[in-house]
Amino acid sequence: MPDIILTTLNARYVHASLGLRCLLANLGDLAPQAVLREFTINDQADRVVEALLALSPRLVACSVSIWNLRETTRMLGILRAVAPEVRIVLGGPELSHDWQGEPVIALADALVLGEGEAVFPDLCRELLADDQRRPLRVVAGGTPHLASLPLPYEYFTDDDLAHRLIHVESSRGCPFSCAFCLSARDERVRRFPLDAFLEAMDRLLTRGCRCFKFLDRTFNVDDEAACRILEFFLARWREGLFLHFEMVPDRLSVRLRQLLATFPPGGVQLELGIQSFDPAVLAIIGRRMDVTAAADHLTWLRTQTGAHLHVDLIAGLPGETVAGFAAGFDRLWRLRPHEIQVGILKRLKGTPLAEADHGLRFNPEPPYDLLAGPLWSFTEMQRLRRLARTVEVFANRGRFTGAFALLVGDASPFTALSAFADWLQTQATGDHGLSQERQYAFVLRHLCEISGVQTAVAQATLRQDYLRQGNERHLPECLR
Repeated sequence: MPDIILTTLNARYVHASLGLRCLLANLGDLAPQAVLREFTINDQADRVVEALLALSPRLVACSVSIWNLRETTRMLGILRAVAPEVRIVLGGPELSHDWQGEPVIALADALVLGEGEAVFPDLCRELLADDQRRPLRVVAGGTPHLASLPLPYEYFTDDDLAHRLIHVESSRGCPFSCAFCLSARDERVRRFPLDAFLEAMDRLLTRGCRCFKFLDRTFNVDDEAACRILEFFLARWREGLFLHFEMVPDRLSVRLRQLLATFPPGGVQLELGIQSFDPAVLAIIGRRMDVTAAADHLTWLRTQTGAHLHVDLIAGLPGETVAGFAAGFDRLWRLRPHEIQVGILKRLKGTPLAEADHGLRFNPEPPYDLLAGPLWSFTEMQRLRRLARTVEVFANRGRFTGAFALLVGDASPFTALSAFADWLQTQATGDHGLSQERQYAFVLRHLCEISGVQTAVAQATLRQDYLRQGNERHLPECLR
């Protein structure tokens, strides 16, 4: 039986924790005494505890994030009640800043702040050697030299590679200081030795890995390294490979663009953070970006590559009005990215925003999202939430390209889609749980009853949208 269990509650099964595997890879001589067990936030707390205790651990180390804080607190409360002798170590982004007062802290024996690979082994030795429960130990992880850390990729199992999205990182840190982002505190970008990293990627490919999600905050900040990684995967490309990168949208070199244009359609997904098109707003939050270059690069990527473009906007940024956000949304919509993620501003612990006073009022509970502010009323923020959900469910999945062109017409996309989102709310239905059949029915009704589109035209357009998805059977009843 293992002495140490590394565990977390992932948002979904498809996610596999890289952080826990990094800890396991750096445990040294303690590694044979440790195992990794992952669960999801949908698993019942008592069953998670039962599964952990079935292994008779002496120490449980748990990674805590914004999306699992409540569920982790509930689970560890049960663990502490039924097995008080088990040592509990906490860490993760949600507890690396402003952790005092969190109920989960009272359940722990130790807390690791920041990156834990260098300090976790000695902490485990100390806790395992002490039979008495002591006051909370708080250990700062610091920023270890990445060249000194064994890489964690061998700890992804064959089952992980076959069924899950594999997270990898070639660097840590970010050169920018965006007020809303945890990476704003980073002093520099640190890179793993590139040759060793690529050798690890080659082993993953040999083992059958197909889905790689890079966690680098700004993958293309080092153009030479980014291009080498892209060339590495191009040279080994095979059907079914998928790569996800987060890139700075205004800094795409000619060489990088040429490489991106070489990948097959759908093989690469780019997450591009626009956040706002207003230079004055960007200045307030400390984000350095050439908005004209970013828009030009989006156009080029959309027309000259097969990359899937996922672009972020943030609603509620200091200094941005509702009208300003609407103008930015309209501009982005017309650039035709495949997905627009409308994010609500969050007050994340440890960010410069958390220490500033912009008159913003945030939810005190995770995810700490904006409720209202000097330029946004609570009602307006609620409308923005409805818009965000509607864009995610109806627009980002690509099912209604023609129908939404009819719905928007020559009007403001923000205005048209907000009206559709508000109308959906009046139908007393939850948009996330809508079947595909009901989605087509609602879009058809709105086009005909609200937008004034002729029924025959609306049906024909929706039928084309449906068939464009490769669907030839089971035509929704409303389109027959």
